[in-house]
Amino acid sequence: MRIDSYIKELLYDYNCVVVPGFGAFLAHGKSAEIDANNHTLVPPNKSISFNVQLNENDGLLVSHIAKDKKLGYDSLLNEIEQVGKDWEERMKQGEHIELIGIGKLWLNPEKKIQFQPENKVNYLTSSFGLSAFAATPIKREVLKEEVEQLEEKIPFIITPEKREESVFRPWLKYAAVILLAVSMGFTGYKTYGDIQEKQISAQQDAQQQVSRLIQEATFFDSAPLELPALSLEVSKKSIGKHHVIAGAFRVQQNAEKKIDQLKAKGFNAFYLGMNRFGLHQVAYDSFEDPKEALTFLRKVKRTDSRDAWLLSEK
Repeated sequence: MRIDSYIKELLYDYNCVVVPGFGAFLAHGKSAEIDANNHTLVPPNKSISFNVQLNENDGLLVSHIAKDKKLGYDSLLNEIEQVGKDWEERMKQGEHIELIGIGKLWLNPEKKIQFQPENKVNYLTSSFGLSAFAATPIKREVLKEEVEQLEEKIPFIITPEKREESVFRPWLKYAAVILLAVSMGFTGYKTYGDIQEKQISAQQDAQQQVSRLIQEATFFDSAPLELPALSLEVSKKSIGKHHVIAGAFRVQQNAEKKIDQLKAKGFNAFYLGMNRFGLHQVAYDSFEDPKEALTFLRKVKRTDSRDAWLLSEK
């Protein structure tokens, strides 16, 4: 069973995709970069990395494949875990595991998993359609040098005989200059007149628009109606971007029971909402700092439930 295509699909929408029992593929946002040596502009993108320590099942990959293949969750979980074991065995035999559109996995001499991402795919949806742009530097030419080279190749020679024959040539030169000046003055005057007419027309249109809006406006002849003041108490929980999930339930009543149980244990549990698979999610707590969220997740796994997992929003 190949699961690399499903991992690739999820990396567009999520920053962490866990292969149960094997490891997690992480997506990190990168800003646009300029390579001065190659004169290349690289658009914003996501860099993909691999972490073997994040191997606890978070339900994301299994639920995604189960929905696509319409299979049972438990049987599919065992099948995906077997895929991770097969990858480990193949790497121990010296093979390189190539995941299409994601990268390559292999073992180094110290028997540690190495990962080389494939940089041909940009997983950042806001940069869709953008690719690396290479520009050649502009070579500015010196006009003076070209003129000097041209004069060396094409010299101008004027003989006395031609000067004697062309008695009226200086007067023709002055007449041409005067004619050119008159023509440019007429053209400039005509262009200035056209621009002035367009400005006057635009001002008239703007005044007509303002007059129309004033006529359409509604004014009150009497004092506005005074409504009684209401005082409302609004309480809103500050929710971060990183949630430690306690479970996802198909029935909302079960989710509410789970919240009551967690609150009885002293957790700041709350209802996170329905996910894309139609399951009601219950969170232990939420954090803005991902490091705090991971620390809290480890504590929950150690003290309350090993099935807890981390959900990070974009």
